[in-house]
Amino acid sequence: MEYQLHRIPSREFFPGFSGKMVHGSQMSLAFWEVEAGAEVPQHQHPHEQIMHVQEGRFSFTLEGKTREYGPGDIVLIPSGAVHSGKALTACRIMDIFSPVREEYR
Repeated sequence: MEYQLHRIPSREFFPGFSGKMVHGSQMSLAFWEVEAGAEVPQHQHPHEQIMHVQEGRFSFTLEGKTREYGPGDIVLIPSGAVHSGKALTACRIMDIFSPVREEYR
């Protein structure tokens, strides 16, 4: 299967977080456009996640430790890890989840 990112419809999943999703049989890929000031509240999930900040500045808390990330930074979020985040500027972020995030279909 092939995709063109500009043709994938975007939808708002959380306030200030609009995403384009691609799902395989074992993983999901999310391309987020994030408004400055938008927040993801503290949560956890069984999915392993890899976050790649492509543009902007993003404050991210993982298991109680907060750091600021920018373009090119990559964070591995283990399954079950408590995490949250806030866009300090407008951001573009790519997330990979395994297994598939069924609720994002």
